[in-house]
Amino acid sequence: MMTFSPPYAERRARLAAQLGSTGIAVIPTAPERSRNRDSDFLYRHDSYFYYLTGFTEPNAWLVLDGSGHSTLFCAPKDLEREIWDGHRLGPEAAPEALGVDEAFSVSELDARLPRLLENRSAVWYPFATHKGLESRIDGWLSSVRARVRFGALCPETQRDLCGPLDEMRLVKDAHEIDILRRAGRISARAHVRAMQTSARMLREGRDLREYHLDAELMHEFRMGGSQYPAYASIVAAGANACVLHYHADAAPVRAGELVLIDAGCELDGYASDITRTFPANGKFSGPQRTLYDIVLQSQYAAVAATKAGNRFTDPHDAAVKVLAQGMLDVGLLDANKVGSLEDVIEQRAYFPFYMHRTGHWMGMDVHDCGSYVEPTQAGEVSERKDPLSGETVKNRPSRILRPGMVLTIEPGIYVRPGEGVPEQFHHIGIRIEDDAIVTADGCELLTRDVPVDGDEIEALMR
Repeated sequence: MMTFSPPYAERRARLAAQLGSTGIAVIPTAPERSRNRDSDFLYRHDSYFYYLTGFTEPNAWLVLDGSGHSTLFCAPKDLEREIWDGHRLGPEAAPEALGVDEAFSVSELDARLPRLLENRSAVWYPFATHKGLESRIDGWLSSVRARVRFGALCPETQRDLCGPLDEMRLVKDAHEIDILRRAGRISARAHVRAMQTSARMLREGRDLREYHLDAELMHEFRMGGSQYPAYASIVAAGANACVLHYHADAAPVRAGELVLIDAGCELDGYASDITRTFPANGKFSGPQRTLYDIVLQSQYAAVAATKAGNRFTDPHDAAVKVLAQGMLDVGLLDANKVGSLEDVIEQRAYFPFYMHRTGHWMGMDVHDCGSYVEPTQAGEVSERKDPLSGETVKNRPSRILRPGMVLTIEPGIYVRPGEGVPEQFHHIGIRIEDDAIVTADGCELLTRDVPVDGDEIEALMR
């Protein structure tokens, strides 16, 4: 049986305080989804719901009012179904196990929700996250309106619950940070395993495919106790590394080429996200190492810029400065055509070789929720014309980093053949990614149990 864990009650209390004394929130978990015929996709709970309950069963709802009173609706005990589907907590055990005030069978949801919504000023729920939820809310409100002749008041306002929940989830508590650290260690071991397997299989003269390395990742994830990958693993050999969202497939892994692996496990509802690029046989070529060291130095610069008080965009800007200078130094960019370093940055001339941001929020979701705009300055808007698309872009001040925020730091270089592109760099794709917790004076990297230094990677693979 699950045991009550204090962080969930504390989170519910914090959220309730933001609903208003006569507000009420309705939060469903994720539905089960059919894969084909009689088979469902492996179930994964809704992150908002889990954040407030710690409950992983499907077919459940949480209702929370402004006083802090919590009501759970969940699947009832059914011994016959449990033979097939496993143990259910059931509404009788839920209050003690989850710390909610009361619980009912989910079969009572439609009957009870209108009464719970009566005489409330506002109903909160996560907008645009659950297909059909708005219609369900509308149906319950229609039932409330049908009782106005008996003195019932219907909520006049519907509000998006994602706003306050996103702000809460953006800064991680000690419970979350502990899980994120453990998830990072498991994922780091998986990357180490894949690196060493690649070198060993090639030394032994065996046929090596991307899916072999993907299998090594999955093995280590599960051996470490994680429930599943946090996202579809990218295992990209050779030129495939220049496809940003390439997924592990059957392409051969060859000596002399690089392998880019972007993979992380999910542990107890929290993600990890690591990218490493390494020589398939354990030895960088000269051009590979040249570009690799540029990306590594750009990551070091981004890590140094990741600290409380800086802006979310500062690590990206620091990485771009190093990457752009490196591209000029090695001839990926021709200064006679693109101008100075400042010109390259202002005109985004680096974009053909680096086309994504240097990081994103991470937590329960690998691309976690949370605004990238500083809320206290959201009204400060300026406009600029994007030099590549020509579109007018509205700029708002970037988020100020605070201790407990978690983000990825993942610069890269991706070189496709093209006019003027030095041939020795063709088809080289490199990304280095770590997960960082912002601290008062810097950041803590959660994923450095797998090395990033080129010499250390080669030593590991020997």
